[in-house]
This record gives sequence, C-alpha cells and structure tokens, in this order.
Amino acid sequence: MRHKERDIAFHLEGSEPNQAHNVMPARRRRVLQKAREILSARTDGKVVTRHQGRGGGGGDQHTLVDGKDPGRIANAEEDIRRQVAPPARQARRGGGAGGQSRDIHAKTPAMVSSPKCVGQVRKGDRRAQTPMTRRASCARMRCTSNRVTAVVQITSPQFKENAARAIGDAGLQKALGKAKGAFLQRRGDAVARLPEFEQLRDIGRDIKNHTLANLDFYLETYAANVEAAGGKVHWCSTAEEARAAVLEICRNAGAKTVTKGKSMISEELGINDHLEAHGIEPVETDLGEYIIQLRREHPSHIIAPAFHLNREDWEKSFREMHTDLPKDRVFSERRDILTEARTKLRHRFLASDVGITGANFLIAESGSSVIVTNEGNGDLTQTLPRVHIALASIEKMVPTLNDACALLRLLARSATGQDFSVYTTFSTGGRRPGDLDGPEEYHVVLIDNGRSNMFGTEFQEMLRCIRCAACMNHCPVYGVTGGHAYGWVYPGPMGSVLTPTLIGVDKAGHLPNASTFCGRCESVCPVKIPLPKMMRHWREREFERHLSPVAVRRNLGLWAYVAQRPALYRMATKLAVGALGMLAQGKGAFRSLPLAGGWTQGRDLPVPEGGTFMDRYAKTKRGA
Repeated sequence: MRHKERDIAFHLEGSEPNQAHNVMPARRRRVLQKAREILSARTDGKVVTRHQGRGGGGGDQHTLVDGKDPGRIANAEEDIRRQVAPPARQARRGGGAGGQSRDIHAKTPAMVSSPKCVGQVRKGDRRAQTPMTRRASCARMRCTSNRVTAVVQITSPQFKENAARAIGDAGLQKALGKAKGAFLQRRGDAVARLPEFEQLRDIGRDIKNHTLANLDFYLETYAANVEAAGGKVHWCSTAEEARAAVLEICRNAGAKTVTKGKSMISEELGINDHLEAHGIEPVETDLGEYIIQLRREHPSHIIAPAFHLNREDWEKSFREMHTDLPKDRVFSERRDILTEARTKLRHRFLASDVGITGANFLIAESGSSVIVTNEGNGDLTQTLPRVHIALASIEKMVPTLNDACALLRLLARSATGQDFSVYTTFSTGGRRPGDLDGPEEYHVVLIDNGRSNMFGTEFQEMLRCIRCAACMNHCPVYGVTGGHAYGWVYPGPMGSVLTPTLIGVDKAGHLPNASTFCGRCESVCPVKIPLPKMMRHWREREFERHLSPVAVRRNLGLWAYVAQRPALYRMATKLAVGALGMLAQGKGAFRSLPLAGGWTQGRDLPVPEGGTFMDRYAKTKRGA
C-alpha cells in the first residue's frame, strides 16, 4: 500500500536490525568504519545548529559538528553494528580492510561500497581528511571516463544558432512570455507568505551539504532499508548499466507496455528510445510529457516539459494524433485538452505491466522514494502496475523524513508557488499482506552517471540541486531562448553548470558563457547554489584548455597585459572614454562599433558618461 505524508511514521533510531539483510561482510566493515570516521574526524569544536521542519514548520533541533549530526550517525551506526560480524568491529581507521580509503575521482567513488563498485580503493591511505570532501585528489583523477555517454542528441555546440532561431520564433516567444510571468508571480507570493523562507533556505543547504559529505554512508543505509522493506536496489555507474537494468526488469515482468511519470533522469538515460528499440512501448502520463511524446520532442523545462507550447499547438497535435475521435470536437478551454488526454490515458494505466517514476528525494532512514506531482498520474503509475521502478541519481538522497519535509517546503514554493504540491507520495517497498494496492515488486535504479566526478571539485555544490527550476524561471537568457536552445537535457543556469560536467566543456562550453551574471539564479535558489561562481569556473576551464575562440583568447591576453600595469591601464581607459564620447556625437548608445561586433550584434553599447572610475574616485577623495 502507498502511504501519503500524513500516514508516515518511520523510525530509524532504536529499530531492530533486519537479520535477513544480506550484505557482504567487507561492505559492512566499510560502512561501519565510515561512520566511525565521521564521528572522530572532526574535533575542532565548530558547531552549527539547524532546525528540521516537520511539514508545516518548527521541528527538532540537531547540533551539527562541522555540518555533521553525531547523534543521527551514532544511532544509525549502532543499527549497522548489530549486523556486522565481530572481525569487522575491530577494523581500524587508516589501515586494513575496514580502513580502506577511496579516491574520490575514481569512476564511481560515491558508490564504492555498492555491489557494482568499480572505484579505486587504496589500502593503507592514512589521510585524515574526509574522502568525500577532499579536493587534493583532483590532480589524481582515476576515471575510465570523466563524462557520460550521451543518448539525447547534443546540440549544445550550436547554442548561438539555436538561440537565434528561438528569438525569431514568434510562437515560442509568445509561450515564454505567458508562462514565465506566472511562475515569477506565484513564487513571489508564496515566499511572501512564509516569513522564515530565508532561514529555511539555510536549513536546506545544510541538509544537502551534510548528506553529500556522508553520501556513501547514507547510500548504504538506504539500500539496506529498501531491501528490508522487500524492494531491490540496482547500482548503476553509467547510463548503459541503468538502461540494461530497466530493460531486464521489464523483460522479467513480461512487459509490453510501460507507463511513466515525469522524470528528467529518464530523459538523460534515454529510457524511452531504449525500451522502444526492444519492443516495449513507453507511455508518458504527465500531461506535458504526453504532448511532447506525441510531437517526438524533448522537454524544454525541468518541471513544465511543454513550456514552449501554446494552446493552439496542443490542439493541433491532439487533432493530428487522436484520429479516432470526432474531427469536429471543440477545444473551448484548457479543461477540454485535459479531458481528452485523460480519456486516452486511462486504459493505458490499467493495461501497463510496469510503472516507471523518478524520485524527488530518497530517504535513507526508511528506504522510501518521494515524488511530488499535481496531476495524480504519478500515483497511478506507481500503484496500478505489478512492478514499480523508481529511477534516481545518487544526489537525491536525504537522511531522514524530517529532512525531506524541510526540503519539500522549499521545493513547491520555489517551483510552482504552492505551499505543497497536490500530491506528495512516499513509496516504501512493494505490496505487503493486507495492503489494498501497490506493486508486487519495487525496484530502485540508483544512478551515478558522472556525478561522483563532481565530488571534491568546484562543482560539488551543484549536487545540492532539488530540481525546482527557479533559476531558469528567473533567468533573462532562458526567458528569451527557451530550453531547447541549450541543446541537451538540462537547460537554464543549472544546466549551464551540470551539462558541461556530464557531457564535457568541449561540447557545452557555450552554456556557461550564456549568462549575464546578474545573479538572480543564485538569489532564488532554494538551497543557495552559487551558480554564477561555478559558471565562471567553467569559463576558466574552457580558457585553460584552449577551447575559447582565438580572438577571445587574444583579446583577453591583451587586456590582462594592460590591466597588470596600472599606469598604462588608466591612460588607456581615459583615452577610450574620451574617444567614445567624441564618436557618440550626442547619442546615448552605439548600435554598431568597430572591434565590438560581438556585443553590438545583439545589444546596444551605452556611451560612457563622465570620466573613468579612477578619475571620479580621485575627485571624490579630494572633496572629502
């Protein structure tokens, strides 16, 4: 039976160990040793207090030592200790089987304890610093590959051409103008209704930082609890492994039809195309995903897949594809579109053999997956088929139910301006004796696909993302280009950071450059991800690898030469300001200018007013 939030009462602390949980002794030793390291590695006395909200607010206080919760870890460690053989208890930090440390940049370092682990484990590594947060290993990357194998066609290298087409597309501009304003207004109203919203952002950031710092431990705890509830975890390092796992589950179930809830990770993995290639029909059940599946398109937005479409586009596609319905039917309002989609999908839910959903969060203490929807299709996808598959990447983990509830308070407000989404569903295992509904089998496909390479780098904070889309809703670049211009799965500011990480800056180098650096994305991010800073880091990487155009590199080199010589810099800027003032001839801006075509091709260049900054600073100082 599936349980809504009000019915949840999970308890990790003091729970009886699951004697049936079968984990290899070596893995048990590593988990226990990791918990001991967490408790003993930080003794500098740094204390942070955070509140964990329980749905509507308030909640328990937890004292974190350097971002870690000793009480929670200690209790979880005690549960695991009961399952560990006596030799494992004697493992010592820094040596032996229990003291093995791992290179955070191995192929799947965050999943080193998993059954599918292929990470590099080095014996006798006595460095005391926490492996998950160690940056010194950046120069010793031991990856078979630093990027994922792309399934969705990559057009990111053509971002400029994509953007030009998008700006000239009248229909797209109409859709962007309507949808964007609604998102901004709703989020603003929702934040205004919650005075503690900024404090809640700090809480969300701390929860995610704590989880990432101890991710291997929480992954093991989660897997143990999934199996204790009768489910199965499939550890997948790459997209290929994840697709193979999903296909095997579907074949074992004899599936011919698969219903799917909205899931960006399934887009990243190319699940639909893979299933179709093997004779299994995937059916998208989210309304936005359904229409773009009919149109053979990809989502242009991570929470509103059909963000780029107008109502007339929906009507046209429905008339073209639903040829069995009367041709003279009328779509007088949005409800008519919804009714027709419901008519076409209802029998699909009943006929499906397997249901596939994503997961907004994975809860370690209970082995639960959480989805939030506004249409109810997610619940039907999870409960009606005989088999439920939850797809989730490793950073979706949170330690406890309280943590998940705190982040849920942020998610809905930041995404759609709701206090909570219409449906917030927690799934734990398959159907139990006496349950009235639910799948017979519950599978979690846990995916790395390049994310573990981000640990210990300048981009680790990107793993805090809870996929609310607030950054793209407020981004002026996304607001005029839409999502398809970004050329891969993840658009907007979050995509400008994540996409180069997953497919390579050589393919996605235009994306971190497609930013005004206005900072709105960081200011609205519910977990305070410094997106502009990370885009600057990608620009630096692009420059260091000589991927920038020759003209850009040459001009930056010239600027650097002048900027390092203050007297020359002041003289040059003074001459430039004077020359531009003379050329302007009373105009307020230049529509074209020699040597500045890259700027004036898309925007006006304002004429400098007054002197240089240093001249004005000197005058102010003299006046003081």
